[in-house]
Amino acid sequence: MEYPSLSSNITQLIGHTDLLRIGSLSTLSGCEILIKCEQQNPGGSIKDRAALQLVTDAIESGKLKPGMTIVEGTAGNTGIGLALVAKALGFNMLVVMPKGQAPEKEQMITLYGAKLMLVDACPFANPDHFYHTAKRLAEANDDYWWADQFENTSNAKAHYQHTGPEIWQQTNGQVDALVSVAGTGGTIAGNSRYLSEQNPALQTWLVDPDGSGIYAYLKTGQYAASGSSFTEGIGIMRLVENFRQAKVDKAITLPDLDLIAIARHVQEQDGIVLGSSSALNVAGALYAAAKMGKGNTIVTFYCDVAERSSSKLYSAEYLASKGFNQPIESLEDMFQRYKSQASEAVVNVAR
Repeated sequence: MEYPSLSSNITQLIGHTDLLRIGSLSTLSGCEILIKCEQQNPGGSIKDRAALQLVTDAIESGKLKPGMTIVEGTAGNTGIGLALVAKALGFNMLVVMPKGQAPEKEQMITLYGAKLMLVDACPFANPDHFYHTAKRLAEANDDYWWADQFENTSNAKAHYQHTGPEIWQQTNGQVDALVSVAGTGGTIAGNSRYLSEQNPALQTWLVDPDGSGIYAYLKTGQYAASGSSFTEGIGIMRLVENFRQAKVDKAITLPDLDLIAIARHVQEQDGIVLGSSSALNVAGALYAAAKMGKGNTIVTFYCDVAERSSSKLYSAEYLASKGFNQPIESLEDMFQRYKSQASEAVVNVAR
């Protein structure tokens, strides 16, 4: 018996996610603040899209053959996405991850049957960094294929060919601003390229956490970081090929206190529970609304399932250990602070 809408492989469920209006922020700002629900992907994050594109392109090019092992260094979500895709398509998977990431991510990788190698967290210049370790392992084994999510532009291609067109269709072509964090840069690159081709007046806002160097790079041309953040998998201290393709117009940096506050507000007022990357996205969207003024449609991303942030963002004990025990700022005060913040805080990027 045939079922017309039946999927025969879990990878076919990746993409075609819903677009959700965040009511409290839209009412407050006078803008339509919309969030792309990427946590609906079967692996629970937006990285499922990149994982599938990386693997299918490698199969089509002949670089990835039956019986081979996919290898990747990751802070978590790409590893989960690749583990899911590998299992579904019949490949082995080895994930190299720095210690100290959310235990929920480690658990999901192993549940998909991948081998997990944990390495000490260290600066990128250290040869034992998870990126270099994954590359070294792949190069030493003929039956290994390195996904290389940072430099392999199949990552951005997934969003140029799929996510961006979905957003354009779901908004009926009414998108004034795109707001996104960046890790590898694939999400912001693919979506900003596609959407700015459809609407040349589009503003793409990059929102960076403390401790990342992208904001500084866009401002001065040099990677430099100030402070630190408990967010995982976003922010970077080097220029990679996927991010090189991004069409960024504005860049801001926001502190962890802001993402803690925004996460609590939308949890209480909208019933939306965000992970840390998503909370930073949403805070960035509110900032963009404050600076752009009423009447704009602003789209951002619900990056992954909130459970992957439960041990940090939603742990009172963890937050207190990091010094985050002050009262949470009201949504109205946050919005007014964003509106009144000096224009110098926003980097205007020439492109």
